[in-house]
Amino acid sequence: MRDVAIIGYGQTKFGELWERSFRSLIVEAGVKAVESAGIDGKDIDEMYIGNMSAGLFVGQEHVASLIVDEAGLNPIPCTRVEAACASGSLALRQAILNIASGNSDIILVGGVEKMTDVVDPTKAISSASDQEWEALFGATFPSLYAMMANRYMYEYNLTLEELSMWSVIMHEHASKNKYAQFPFKVSLEQVLNSFPVAEPLRLLHCSPVSDGAAALILCEAEKAKEFVSEDEIIYIRASTQASDTIALHSREKITELKAAKIAGEKAFKMAKIKPEDIDVAEVHDCFAINGLILLEDLGFCKKGEAGKIVYNKEISLDTDGLVVNPSGGLKAAGHALGATGIRQVGEIYWQLKGDKEVKDRQVEIKNGYGLTANVGGTGGTVCVHILSTK
Repeated sequence: MRDVAIIGYGQTKFGELWERSFRSLIVEAGVKAVESAGIDGKDIDEMYIGNMSAGLFVGQEHVASLIVDEAGLNPIPCTRVEAACASGSLALRQAILNIASGNSDIILVGGVEKMTDVVDPTKAISSASDQEWEALFGATFPSLYAMMANRYMYEYNLTLEELSMWSVIMHEHASKNKYAQFPFKVSLEQVLNSFPVAEPLRLLHCSPVSDGAAALILCEAEKAKEFVSEDEIIYIRASTQASDTIALHSREKITELKAAKIAGEKAFKMAKIKPEDIDVAEVHDCFAINGLILLEDLGFCKKGEAGKIVYNKEISLDTDGLVVNPSGGLKAAGHALGATGIRQVGEIYWQLKGDKEVKDRQVEIKNGYGLTANVGGTGGTVCVHILSTK
């Protein structure tokens, strides 16, 4: 298997972009990625696109053909990948395996979602849950994650203040990110007093409805040196995926994400490192409770400890240890479903190479490793990537 590297990244701003179209978003991100990599469109062998539900959101299917056509890159192959909120990272995983196998040398992999062209996106988003046993009875993702939060608070004595500090930290990070949907700070009191959504979750515990796109240029590691200097190449050291039941009621415990534990363990073994070697991580916090659970299930702390660590701001940009979600995470940077997995990896890419785009939120890179964890639904699919500078 050949080594795979990232040589370019681009993204749009995330937010309620009413004036933008689905196709214009992904083309903007793709052009930025191509330009940052110093390649030409004719150098691209294939494309992969992560997208959850363009059919429901904007009435457009066959999006792979649409995007490669709009980008002017016909007749190269373009493949759409769908895995709910993990669509982007699974598209990335397919592209990595393609290059590693020797089939292609350079691949553009992107993710895109246009969520604000519908009156109510709730039905489209709920299609990622079990339709017969969850959605049919009125369960939405806020209510499903609220069940997880309630049980977690009962088992581990998590306080609402500890849970709410996650959102405070995410907004603080996002205030330094020009691409973030909510680039402003919030206080603990504002989070606690925000509108109730599904007990115990408040509005400011929840990620927003977002439009946005992100794109990466992957290249076979040796060939990458033809386009960028060696110190600008970021290597992909692990790409893993695991599955769990789609419905919460079928799981042994709803206070953990079993697929994240399995994918994380495989990723660390593949990269030949330990959790303490990671300098910076982007974890999936569609709801604040998800961020806490992932810290534990990925091995960054013991079960039940995440609340205390978060409340003490031990994951913030000011810490000497692991920094989590310097972008602001899904909570504050935005959650354009199909683009999220790509955006997470793009942030780690920028952080590890010390890109000017993150100069206001640059993490101190000591060991040279970064991690992303992208979750589909309530954890039915989880994909973990580990990147390194060497």
